[in-house]
Amino acid sequence: MSKSISNTIPEGVRQGDERLIAITEAAGQKVQSLIARDQEGEFLRVKVTGGGCSGLAYKMKFVEAPKRGDILICDQNVQLIVDSKSALYLRGMTLDYSDKLVAGGFKFSNPNAKATCSCGESFAV
Repeated sequence: MSKSISNTIPEGVRQGDERLIAITEAAGQKVQSLIARDQEGEFLRVKVTGGGCSGLAYKMKFVEAPKRGDILICDQNVQLIVDSKSALYLRGMTLDYSDKLVAGGFKFSNPNAKATCSCGESFAV
């Protein structure tokens, strides 16, 4: 199931690292399994949008390729992409995953968040 990721950075895309977003082993394994299952794209886009209980919300989706100006982070054999605007809110974040029945799912540990909602899917800075 674990597939090697490419070391080639597409033109117009910047290289990032775990200082922007770190991915735990559990999150990496879950992302890899979802990519294999859903086959919607091999890149996980993490984005911050307006909305949610606290004002800003995390959004994730699989895409086929990064866009010009995106930042590419390769960690835990996952290719994660972030647009430059979202990167301002995500610097230093850790993406984790828990398979617990209660409070399971992806977890965002964001040092920039001054407040978060109880569901953990939105935040304020």
